[in-house]
Amino acid sequence: MDKKEAEKICGLKSENFQTTVNGKKTDLFILVNSKGHAVAITNYGGAIVSVMVPDKNGKLADVIQGHDNINDAMDPAAPYKSVLIGRFGNRIAKGKFTLHGKEYQLAVNNGVNHLHGGNHGWNSRVWEAHQMSQQRLALNYVSPYGEEGYTGEVKVNVEYTFTDDDELMIDYLATTNKRTIINMTNHAFFSLAGIGNPTATVDNVECQVNADFFIPIDETSIPTGEILKVEGTPFDFRKAKPIGQDINADDEQIKNGSGYDHCFVINKHEPGEMAFAAKIKEPVSGRTLEVYTTEPGVQMYTDNFTDGPKGQKGATFPRRSGVCFEAEHFPDSPNRPYFPSCVLKQGEQYHQKTIYKFGVEY
Repeated sequence: MDKKEAEKICGLKSENFQTTVNGKKTDLFILVNSKGHAVAITNYGGAIVSVMVPDKNGKLADVIQGHDNINDAMDPAAPYKSVLIGRFGNRIAKGKFTLHGKEYQLAVNNGVNHLHGGNHGWNSRVWEAHQMSQQRLALNYVSPYGEEGYTGEVKVNVEYTFTDDDELMIDYLATTNKRTIINMTNHAFFSLAGIGNPTATVDNVECQVNADFFIPIDETSIPTGEILKVEGTPFDFRKAKPIGQDINADDEQIKNGSGYDHCFVINKHEPGEMAFAAKIKEPVSGRTLEVYTTEPGVQMYTDNFTDGPKGQKGATFPRRSGVCFEAEHFPDSPNRPYFPSCVLKQGEQYHQKTIYKFGVEY
């Protein structure tokens, strides 16, 4: 399939994503599987800008929140719209951590805390891109020593694969020349009903999370240090329930997150194994999404702070019109020695893999 045919599936044009940023060229890359379903990605921040998958009647719709041109993709007002996140996803308290006896001060860009790699994280970098086949894309980036306050030069490779089973597989690999910390993820905003003007809320989307425990947060969204049972709380998604059922509950944790913005501890037999993390189903379209990951946690974020920005194809994204499942290590891990370690040493390789599998149920 040529690129023009692929563009028609997504309703996007490559030329709208082509520019030069700091001497590096941006472009649009479209992955198409044997069913004619498609995923579109730009190498600016590794952003996923379209996912075209069918409903129970076979009708294709775009189910991810993104943009249809490079200028909007670069808009600092919405920096995390379905992008790659690094060097450290989620928050680090006051932007400080100690490694090998030395304290580091990172950029503070979320109140008093560090969020998603800082003011200019990997979401705002132009990645080197190589489309290896109609269904595989490789992105590469070298994060220099001192970027946003981090130690060590880190070389990163991220591969997107869109399989014939409608699985969007993301493989993350990284190495460093000096001990550092790393916690990569993808901040995809899913809207399984299909994006629109306005995009429907996720209140009626049925959600299951494979977690007996979650990480409570303080009023600045930093972990309190506890790991609590979901049982008896609004965070119990062990059996599927509508996202909106308890999203406005009179609960301290719900108030601290203005809804769901919490990391769940995925039930696993062994650290690092590929495990089922979450599933959502949109009851009208019948579309489903299953999340599998090697990571110990998944941050569920219900788009609690959006005020209706514009997206691709004339869509608008009101508050709580999307849901994110950010596979990751726990927030503030560098300051919590009893959390799974996010330290990467020289000679080691960071590797995580996450799968977003789309489907339908009748």
